[in-house]
Formats: sequence, structure tokens, C-alpha cells
Amino acid sequence: MGNSIATSDAMEWIEERGIRTIRVEGTNLDGAYIGKVVSPAKFQSGLTSGFALADVAFGLDMGATPYYGFAWPDWRGDLADIYLRPDTSTLIEWSPGRASVIGDFWGESKPISVCPRNALRRIYEGVKDLGFTSKVAIEVEATVFQESIYEARLKGYRDLTPLGGTSGSAYNLTKSKDWEEYLFAVSDRLDELGIVWEAWNDESAVGQVEINIAPGDPITVADNWARTRQVMREVANDQGRVVTFMAKWSDEWGQASHINISLEKDGVNAFYDPEGPSQDMLHFLGGLMATIEGTTSFAMPWITSFRRMGEFQGPPTTTTWGINNKSTAIRAMVKHPKYSRLEYRVPGSDANIYLVLAAVLGTGLAGIAGQMTPPPPYTTMAWGDPGKIGRLPNTITKAIEALKADSILSNVMGSEMIDYWAGTRTWEWWNYHNAGGNPESFVTQWESDRYFELS
Repeated sequence: MGNSIATSDAMEWIEERGIRTIRVEGTNLDGAYIGKVVSPAKFQSGLTSGFALADVAFGLDMGATPYYGFAWPDWRGDLADIYLRPDTSTLIEWSPGRASVIGDFWGESKPISVCPRNALRRIYEGVKDLGFTSKVAIEVEATVFQESIYEARLKGYRDLTPLGGTSGSAYNLTKSKDWEEYLFAVSDRLDELGIVWEAWNDESAVGQVEINIAPGDPITVADNWARTRQVMREVANDQGRVVTFMAKWSDEWGQASHINISLEKDGVNAFYDPEGPSQDMLHFLGGLMATIEGTTSFAMPWITSFRRMGEFQGPPTTTTWGINNKSTAIRAMVKHPKYSRLEYRVPGSDANIYLVLAAVLGTGLAGIAGQMTPPPPYTTMAWGDPGKIGRLPNTITKAIEALKADSILSNVMGSEMIDYWAGTRTWEWWNYHNAGGNPESFVTQWESDRYFELS
């Protein structure tokens, strides 16, 4: 993606292309795309120092209410400034006269501990310190509707018309023209931006689409994930449609963000062994399985995230892994020198991929360092087996408790990240119940209002 522009060359690149505005962007803990649009002169002044945002960029919930009830880290103050420092290797021309650059959030002198991209960058450096590189790929799922965003707001995000008809069927190619027009426009925009994609298709639910982002290093792929979602929103707006990444917007099938991951050493797939899982894959799995309950909090961050966890509905419900077994939480593909990998199937489409990748890579790396052994692979259907195998947390509070109790995750992600994240999720639970929410109900109006546009 892009031309990997050095900081020293950024202004020349901007001048050559007649760039008039630069969008400096990043993701907060919730995965929302935030930042500023600046002039070329302002961009030049902040190339190394960054651009000031009030710390409420990480201190407001989805309803724009300040978080209360838990300790603030040192980087938070009374509306203190934090700084979004552009990573000019991500600088691209978004459209004629407009540029886009992704950045990392810093305090006065160091990265802030809860910046998702900082966390992933730090953990990936640890992967490389052990002599590995990593290749990951992301599946982006979303639902597109015929209505515009303005019509959706007027209807309270309810009773919307799925694009492409109301017949649900996975991989259906006999869709209406408007469905294809949307996805062709999205893939064309990704091509223009240099974001490599591999495939797109109809998913199980009505109006649901899946776009596969091509494999690459974790930071680049996470950047591509963030930008792909932005493209999907912009194309929907241009065509008078609306798209949501809610993990479950109705009683239809839920939506996921499956992560495929492998490690390489000296250009060779470290997860490959002709007899099955390699020792590195097994130790990586040992770390993932030891922390799988706590990592669920990052993989399913919202009240609604857990609504997709129905038996026999696609998402995993148990603490299991298996070889080519899609009913387990982690699927291992083995015996292929190029494609041996792990598929982490827990995350919803509303997860912040920077955070999930950081947790998965970090705990997998801890498994390798500690030579952890995973439980035996699950060889039969992992759904519909209550009481016999461990269950993933199925509510936001159970996931929070599992996260806070996990010493490996605390070491991997940092105690400040864990404590602050847990505080924000507890705040979310409190707000939901304060608004009269009931976990046993269908998706509530409160959830639609809060998550439909921003998750």
C-alpha cells in the first residue's frame, strides 16, 4: 500500500501532487476512525511532533459521554493534549487533492499505553526479536442496506432493506445489480488506494458481504482493515446506501472478522510440518489457548458482540481448537508449506483488529517462549455440547473478569491497557443496564443507536 514515503520526503510528495488537505487518522480503543484534517502548512509543522487532540479522544464512550468510575493513567489529565504522530510510510492520495496518513498516539514524550496501533507495533517488534516475522489476513464482514444513512437514522436503524434482496444464502452469485455495483465500486476504490484484496462474496445473512484483505505484516494489514471499512462507508454514502459493522444488527446471522495468522523464520513457514502442526504452531496455540477466555474481551468488545454466539450459527462458543474444524474457536490448517496457519474465529465484525492482533500475537509469542502445550485438538462438532467442554465467556462482564484474571495477557498487553480497557467495558455494561437493557432481549434500540454507525 502506498509508496512507503520517508518523513523527509513527505512535503515534496504533497507538493508534487497538489495536495490541499491531509487527513491525519488513527483508531481509538473502540476502533472508531478519529483524527483531523489539516492544511499542508499545518502538516509540515506537525510531521515530527504530531497533532494535538484532547485526551477525551480516548476518554469518551460511543455516546460521547466521558468515562467515569475507574482510575485514569498518567497520560490522562484535565483535558490534557495527546499527539497523533503521522507515520508517513502510510501516506497516500485518497482522492484528487486529498491525502490520508495513519498515525500513532503519543503523550508528551512517549507512546500512550492504550493506543491500539502502538500496542500492535510493540508486540510485533517482540515477534521479530525472536527471529520471526508474521503474516496475517483479515476477513471483513458487513451488512449493506438500500436506504441512505439519513433514511436509516430517521427509521432508528430498524426495518431496513438489505441490499441484494431478502433471500439469504451463502456465496450466492445471483444477486441484484445494485449489490454488485456496490462491491465493484468498493474493490475499485481499494485498487486505486493500493489496498490489496483477494476476494469478495455474499455471506449467510441477507445484505451481508465479506471482503478478504490480502496477507501481509500485521501493522500493514491492520491499517488496510481500517481503511477498507472507511472505503465501504464512503462508497455506501456515495451510492445512497448505508453499511454497518455491528456484530449483530438484528436477529439475522451475526458478522465476524476472522483472523488468519502464521509465523515465518528465514522465509520459511514456521507453522508447517509435513506430519501436522509444527512445534512452533503447537507452542503458539498453547499461548492462545491459555488466554482464550480473556482475549475474548478484545475480540467481542460490545454488548451486542455476544449476541452472535448462538450454537450452530457459525461463531465458536467453546474453548477449543481443531484441525480444519470450523466449529472450534481456533482452526489449524496444516501440512501445506505455504498455507499452514491458524484461523482465530472469535472476533466479531465490531472488534478493533489492532487490539485483537496484538493480543493474539503476544499470547502466541508467550506460548513459544514458554513452550506451552495446548490441550488436544477437538475432533468432533464443538457446538451443542454443553457441560462437556469449556465455554467462551458469553457476556461482556464474564469476558472482563476473565481478562482481569489473566496474568499472561496483563504481561503481554501491559497492566495499564488491561485496567483501562476493563474500565471502559464495565462502563459500557453499566450504561446498557442503566438504559433498561436486558441481555435476554433482541437487539435493543439503545444498541442500534449506539453501535450501528460507529462500531
